[in-house]
Amino acid sequence: MTPEALEAVRVQLFGKKGELARFQAVLRSLPPEARPAFGQALNAARSALEAAYGERKAALEAAALEARLAAEAIDVTLPGEPLAPGARHPLSLIIEEIEEIFVSMGYRVAEGPDVEWDRYNFEMLNIPKDHPAREMQDSFYLTEEMLLRTHTSPVQVREMLKMGGKTPLKIICPGNVYRRDTDDATHSHMFTQVEGLVVGEGVRMSDLKGTLETFARRLFGEGTKIRLRPSYFPFTEPSAEVDVTCHACGGAGCRVCKGTGWLEVLGAGMVHPKVLEAGGYDPERVSGFAFGLGVERIAMIKFGVDDIRQFYLNDARVLRPFAADLAGPPLATAEAGVPAGGRTAPEETGAGPAASGLE
Repeated sequence: MTPEALEAVRVQLFGKKGELARFQAVLRSLPPEARPAFGQALNAARSALEAAYGERKAALEAAALEARLAAEAIDVTLPGEPLAPGARHPLSLIIEEIEEIFVSMGYRVAEGPDVEWDRYNFEMLNIPKDHPAREMQDSFYLTEEMLLRTHTSPVQVREMLKMGGKTPLKIICPGNVYRRDTDDATHSHMFTQVEGLVVGEGVRMSDLKGTLETFARRLFGEGTKIRLRPSYFPFTEPSAEVDVTCHACGGAGCRVCKGTGWLEVLGAGMVHPKVLEAGGYDPERVSGFAFGLGVERIAMIKFGVDDIRQFYLNDARVLRPFAADLAGPPLATAEAGVPAGGRTAPEETGAGPAASGLE
């Protein structure tokens, strides 16, 4: 018997116009004294038929399952299909290279929460509630006092507090940050930063400059030079924007640097005394420097990417050109079906204050 035939029997017996329904109508027409016996017989017949129907249905379903398992059997001894080799994400490559550079100089990597308290994200960094610098960082607030961090600088405050006034402190803080920004070719509402902090006795601006020179040469090549231009950040004083010689022309001037010979890559400065105090340090005894850069901006410069959204599209073709090191080809290739990214000037890549936590 097929499942269809069994269903037809069910309808014939139990349907609204089936045999049992017909006997139910007969029951109503019987004299009252005859109804109990007839009703008991009818209920016994119904129970027997339902049990028989259930057994037959279960048997048919079991047979169907066995047939399906036999038809869909998998030979586990057959070799599997090979998977295409993967590749590290370009942002991961940049972060790991930056970490290797600074760890080799005695820094340690520190991390903190993406959901942060306002006092760590702003107030303890010399940015009170009425400070105009807050307009530079449109924020995603979850409550009145809690938000998605707008930079990784709160990690610096947390690490200073952990130290309890002890020195030296040398850390870098990589991580995601979030700002209410319109997504376009050079901006994203979420991006990645790496910030650095050094606190100790006798730390000077010349130490900052030497550190950044070493970092730039390791990241962009031995011939790289840097220059510091005066700037303003609420939590450093003095503050500077840091440029590196254009890696495309070596400083001679080209389309990449718009003829200037320089590319802006990060912000830096000496830690403000109020920030040192908030972190539990005596600014009369110790000093420090801090710096911050946007990882996407560095990746766009190094890999010749002209659209920051390439990093977040979840397109496997973006990863395909990358090998295990940073000496690989550009991010996008015509062969991969993604428009090749031409190298762009610093204004176009978004490198600068908005890319760093120092603003």
